[in-house]
Amino acid sequence: MKRTKIKDLLHGKEGEVLVKGWVRTRRDSKGGFSFLEINDGSCLSNIQVVADHSLPGYSAMEKQMTTGSCISVHGKLVVSQGKGQSNEVQASEIEVYGSAPVDYPLQKKRHSFEFLREIAHLRPRTNTFGAVMRVRNQLAFSIHRFFQDRGFVYLNTPIVTTSDCEGAGEMFQVTTLDPSNPPRVDGEIDYASDFFGEKTFLTVSGQLEGEIFAMALSDIYTFGPTFRAENSNTSRHLAEFWMVEPEMAFYDLDDNMDLAEEFIKYLLSEVMEHCAEDMEFFNKRIDTTKLETLKNIIDSRFERLTYSDAIHQLQKSTETFVYPVEWGFALQAEHERYLSEKVFKKPVVVFNYPEKIKSFYMKLNEGGETVRAMDVLLPNLGEIIGGSQREENYEVLLQRMKDKDLDPKEYWWYLDLRKFGSAPHSGFGLGFERLVQFVTGMENIRDVIPFPRTPKHAKF
Repeated sequence: MKRTKIKDLLHGKEGEVLVKGWVRTRRDSKGGFSFLEINDGSCLSNIQVVADHSLPGYSAMEKQMTTGSCISVHGKLVVSQGKGQSNEVQASEIEVYGSAPVDYPLQKKRHSFEFLREIAHLRPRTNTFGAVMRVRNQLAFSIHRFFQDRGFVYLNTPIVTTSDCEGAGEMFQVTTLDPSNPPRVDGEIDYASDFFGEKTFLTVSGQLEGEIFAMALSDIYTFGPTFRAENSNTSRHLAEFWMVEPEMAFYDLDDNMDLAEEFIKYLLSEVMEHCAEDMEFFNKRIDTTKLETLKNIIDSRFERLTYSDAIHQLQKSTETFVYPVEWGFALQAEHERYLSEKVFKKPVVVFNYPEKIKSFYMKLNEGGETVRAMDVLLPNLGEIIGGSQREENYEVLLQRMKDKDLDPKEYWWYLDLRKFGSAPHSGFGLGFERLVQFVTGMENIRDVIPFPRTPKHAKF
């Protein structure tokens, strides 16, 4: 008989069924019955299995059917007589696949998230992390559907690269050379002897490569892992994280902002529709304002203001900020949240940032003081999307590279895109884990990725 998942059993029709999963709890009654709560990860809810102690072989299995054990149950699905559940399974046959002894770490119902990070191989069995991963899965699926429905081409950009997109230098190096005794020429490491013949790194972004294909296919998006060797041990930083990066030919900055707003609203609507049970859980256990916040974002038109206007709003406030508010300085999370939570009380898009604090590839505005960059800021989070219209003028881009102390020879192919059939184009990047963190209300970004990679931590 084919197995049926619990999410389908809970509202399924009465009849013979086969269910498989892990025992969450077992309660024995004096009347010769056991009540087993079974979960298979398909949904937040468990299904109750009623097992008569007279079942064949039950007495031999009884000690094995403890919390954490994995079992298979053949029986009849019936309407439950108990409160809080629609259906239950009356077992006719039970098989224990794997027992869980008394040292099973998830015996208690509540554990700290810090403790669960130490047992990352078991934490997906908890309600919280099961719900997080189902929401993460839905968001990933919806990202693909959003772009596919709009004719975008999904592109896989390289993980190993020679380019530092952001110019920050915080990259993981990839090498096969012996670190204790690398070959040298005139005292310098000879990377010509390395696997790729030159110095290579794990990528911080697929943007630059994405632009290559936008200049041929018009609308593309990447969705893959990126890496940042930033020694930050905070609740907002990971060394390995996933990025969503669309690049669109013939989009100006306004088009870019329109797409970003539509994108955010679409994803939040999708998760509220398709993960209703999990979102109710987060609204009850993690953040009691979460559903209201998401609905308000979906229903709001994002506020748009220039960086200069944002600085003016911050300077006239009576709020005490840790970081200074001056034109030419980067906006910090406290500034971004103040704008979205207290000034406008909705999402905000800040655009036209000072040229000196932004990357070389962003298009200069008239006068050269600002660039056509934009950031989408959400309440309770801050920046969720960063993007820009890209500089399509060869001479301007060349000068910008020199001004940022970048060697144009290393970006010859990127400059070629401006030499051969250049076109206006734009794009943005969204940190996927930051999105999952915002949607679920989880405080620490380590708790929204299956296996977090952070300084001094690469377990599992």
